[in-house]
Order: sequence, then structure tokens, then C-alpha cells
Amino acid sequence: MYEWLTAFHIIAVIAWMAAMRYLPRLFVYHCAAAPGSQQSETFKLMERRLLRVIITPAMIATWVLGVALAWAVDWELAGWFWVKFVLVLVMSALQGFYARWASEFAQDRNQHSAKFYRAINELPTALMIAIVILAIVKPF
Repeated sequence: MYEWLTAFHIIAVIAWMAAMRYLPRLFVYHCAAAPGSQQSETFKLMERRLLRVIITPAMIATWVLGVALAWAVDWELAGWFWVKFVLVLVMSALQGFYARWASEFAQDRNQHSAKFYRAINELPTALMIAIVILAIVKPF
């Protein structure tokens, strides 16, 4: 059963990370669209669907399967696990910010520049690299 849990956990993580990288790119392009324009409305739809259909379900699956894996092998006592856990919490919080920013775009109240979203786009990658290293190398 452990192998199946691991496989589905990895699939969920891949879906979550792909979408977490894509959404800020949509924000970058959305910044260039005039509020109320057809292009802006299309971006709003894409952002909403990405959050509801991919990002949120993938995050939930990642959490459920990850907790099941940790429980199955008693990782909760390992130091690397707790650091990884905190980083996944940070990733989840970042998703919350993404949802808030998508909501601001939906209300034509974006407060950030395209440059801001380009920079934020790198944060999930940095978190993912640290999380994967902790999970595979288990350095402590």
C-alpha cells in the first residue's frame, strides 16, 4: 500500500506544483489586459478554473496522501519531516495568497505589477526544491 500512496502523492504534488507555477504567469499577462476587456474576462475565467479544478484539489490530495504516508511509517519523529512540513505549510499559505490575488483580479482591483508576479512565480520552485531534497535525502 505504501507504494500506491507514494505514487498518488507524487502525482498530486506534480499537479499542484505545475498549477502553482502557471497561475502567477496568468497574473503577469492579466496585468497587461484592460479591466473589463474580453481578454481580462478570459483571464479571470482561467484563473478561477485553475484554482478550483486543479490547484485546490491537488493541494488537498497532497496533504491527505502526505499525512497518510507520514502516519504509515512514523516519520513524525524525524527532524527533516518537520522542516518539510513547515515548508508545505508555507506553500499552502502561498496558495492562499494566490487565491486572494485572483479574487482581486476578478473584482478588477489588482494591486500588484507584472514584475511582482514574475518574482512571486519563483517562490513555489524554491520551496519545491527544498521539500524534495528533504524528502529524498532526509539530511537529519
